[in-house]
This record gives sequence, C-alpha cells and structure tokens, in this order.
Amino acid sequence: MIMCRVKAVLAVLLLCLSAAAGAHRFHTGITELAFNPRTGSTEIVHTYMAHDIEALLMNTYGRQFDLTDPEDQAVLRKYVETQFVLKGADKARLPVRWVGMTADSQSVVIYQELENAPLSKTVTVRQGVLIDFLPDQLNTVNFNNLGTIRSLTFSQSSLEQPAHTTIQ
Repeated sequence: MIMCRVKAVLAVLLLCLSAAAGAHRFHTGITELAFNPRTGSTEIVHTYMAHDIEALLMNTYGRQFDLTDPEDQAVLRKYVETQFVLKGADKARLPVRWVGMTADSQSVVIYQELENAPLSKTVTVRQGVLIDFLPDQLNTVNFNNLGTIRSLTFSQSSLEQPAHTTIQ
C-alpha cells in the first residue's frame, strides 16, 4: 500500500517537473482514494502544482501565502473542503478529516482521511479544486481498492460524478 502511494507521488512529481519545463501549459491535479485494511479507513492524497495553488490564493486574497504557516494552511484547508466532497448513499456529505499537508516549490500535497469507512461508502465525488479558478483545470481521482485502480476525470462540465461505477 505504501509502495503504491510512493510510486504515485513520484509519478506526480515527475509530471509536475515536466509541466514546469514545458512552460506550464496545462493544469492538472491528482487525487488518490485508497482503502487501508489495517486501519479500516479510506486515505485521500491530493497533489496539485504549487504554482496553481499560489496563483489561486494570490488572486482570491490579494497576498502571498506561506503554506508552511498553519494560519495560511487553514485558508487552503477551508477552500479544499468546499471543493472536494464525498457523499454517501443518503446524498449527505461524508466526514472527511483533514490530516495535513506538505508544500514545496513544485507541488502541494494534501492528506485527508475518511475514518473507519471503506471506499464503498463513497457514492458520489465532487472534485472542483482549482476548476473554479482555472477553466482548463482537469482533476483525476484514482480509486485504489486493494490494488484495483479505477479513475474519474473532473472538469468544469463534470464537477460531480457517481463513484459506484468505479468501486467494486
């Protein structure tokens, strides 16, 4: 499980580096939801290009943000929690818990958790992070159910999608 996550993060970092080398012509984010049988929880890892997050925050609040500062992290947290939502069968929002985040010059990685819940609890996903700010932003959500991976792509025209077709 950890090795898969490390490989995914490395792949994303390489993607981010190649994007920076290519004059940042596209905007993308990757989210992985993976069930951890040891904890019984679904772990969520989002990865975005640091430049895009910084531009969003600068445009929205008119100032530079230091994402190592807990107060500035709280601003990003509030934004992410409004734009990324998991819903259950009753269409109610599932209680996704913020675990933390890391940021460097290339990427911002956000960690969340759906405690004591398998992937099958998630019926609908809304993934609009950065899409409200960058019209060409594409977000991919990968569902890793004990090694079986399925993906959904989110854009301005598809901010919310059913997850049941991706989870077995």
